[in-house]
Amino acid sequence: MNLLLHQSKWLPAVTSGLLLTAAFPKVGLSGLAWFALVPLLVALRGVNPKEAFRIGMIAGLAHYLTLLYWAAFTMRIYGHLPWWQCVSLLVLLAAYLALYPGFFAMALTRFCRKPGHLVLLAPVLWVALEYMRSFLLTGFPWGLVGYSQFNRLYIIQIADIFGVYGISFLVVLFNAAAYVLLLFVAGKKWRAHPVDKWRALRAVAVPMILISLGLVYGKMRIESMDDAMAGSPSPRVAVIQGNIDQARKWNPAFQIGTTKKYVALTLSAASHRPNLVVWPETATPFYFSASPKLARLVTDAVRQTGTPLLVGSPSVQGPAGGHAYYNSAYMVAPDGRASGRYDKVHLVPFGEYVPIKRLLSFVGKMVAQVGDFSPGERGRTLAWGEGYPPIGVQICFEIIFPGLSRSLVKNGAGVLVNLTNDAWFGNSSAAYQHFSMAVFRAVENRRSLVRCANTGISGFVDPVGRITASTVLFEDAVVVRAVSVLAETTIYTRIGDLLPLVCLIVLGLLMGRPVIRMRQAEPGAMCLNVYDCIKQLLSRMAGEGPGKRR
Repeated sequence: MNLLLHQSKWLPAVTSGLLLTAAFPKVGLSGLAWFALVPLLVALRGVNPKEAFRIGMIAGLAHYLTLLYWAAFTMRIYGHLPWWQCVSLLVLLAAYLALYPGFFAMALTRFCRKPGHLVLLAPVLWVALEYMRSFLLTGFPWGLVGYSQFNRLYIIQIADIFGVYGISFLVVLFNAAAYVLLLFVAGKKWRAHPVDKWRALRAVAVPMILISLGLVYGKMRIESMDDAMAGSPSPRVAVIQGNIDQARKWNPAFQIGTTKKYVALTLSAASHRPNLVVWPETATPFYFSASPKLARLVTDAVRQTGTPLLVGSPSVQGPAGGHAYYNSAYMVAPDGRASGRYDKVHLVPFGEYVPIKRLLSFVGKMVAQVGDFSPGERGRTLAWGEGYPPIGVQICFEIIFPGLSRSLVKNGAGVLVNLTNDAWFGNSSAAYQHFSMAVFRAVENRRSLVRCANTGISGFVDPVGRITASTVLFEDAVVVRAVSVLAETTIYTRIGDLLPLVCLIVLGLLMGRPVIRMRQAEPGAMCLNVYDCIKQLLSRMAGEGPGKRR
């Protein structure tokens, strides 16, 4: 009977996980996100916090295994690991990420004693945990629920106040309200509390009012931003998608051929008279500053076109024996001189460096073409033309960290540029997911965003979040578009992630209540260290362990 009970709870949990995944690209049924958590909430009815944690973990595993399946492919093809290790590491990553919906489910059953509590606290708890995921263990905010709505222009405009977390808040709030309405229709209770028509009405009214206000705000902001863009400077930017096979990219025999291909594509764009040409991450398969003969192929092309070039390249500096390596982007002036350099700030763990190297010295990097990278200076912008503000560069998955874009805009960036090489992901959904998340950086800061990827997806996003152009994966491409340069500083740019911070504080206060009660009930019981405190706290949340009231 216990097994049957668990299976009856696990099925809706798995359903929630799969529905969440389907809301993201490639499937892209974004409307599913507004109902995806309802099956999970159904499964949580009548269970204790410990069981709820397991159910939340099951939902998380179903979601992250299907959302991040491409990680196994990347590790196999480019990390050269056996399949069993790739799958094992994927499961380990998914299990870590599943802890967050696990704690979400446990906290719901612990703190939400009434239907009204469920509606109010569910979005707070979810957003707090998403925010924690953005910085714990170097951070991995890939696939936050709000990102699934990237193509719903009216609702995502609130991101210029609340960031992507504001959209996550609304989505989870709607899920909780839909579940309370379902309880009312079915005549069921939540934690022994019935749902009468007034509770159901209030539960539905809260998200509907907030969503309606968000849509009205979105319509107003789109109209005002369109007016601002119509009167703004609009330089032309050319993105060059070289479509270089990753297997050949770092082979010395193909260095000259790769560089000449980018040069030829750049010359073909000259007839469009761009004000800036952009090449993708590590477009030059050599150290730009340390390979003068190969670099001359690039600088000669820049002199020929008379157009500044932003080019991704690894860089090295420092004395012999003490070199520091960087994943960089160079601004090459029309005279062929490297006038500025941006170094990637947020590096990929185990891809570009090994974290806690002293403890994990036995672990190698998966990308072995270059040495361990060092992080660059946060917020550094690059000047690129007279009369235009500097540009803010983000390399690869830096674009999924909102704080990095904010720091660039606060430092004067008038346009955001994302250089990346998504060849690692093959034809999987990862490239589509990656591009969709970049949309929010444009909306949050009201800046045009230019994205240049080696094999795609390259494209342009305007300050409203419209994707005005995009390329096909694994095709050579040259795309030239005018980009609006705005000077507005949004509320989000100024204050940052205030909403998730408030949610995190609320979560901390809720979690602190059991500790306070424990100390009041048992004044002699003291936590010997932080680990013991956390262990006792989780035991109390699960309804067992020392101090349990019998």
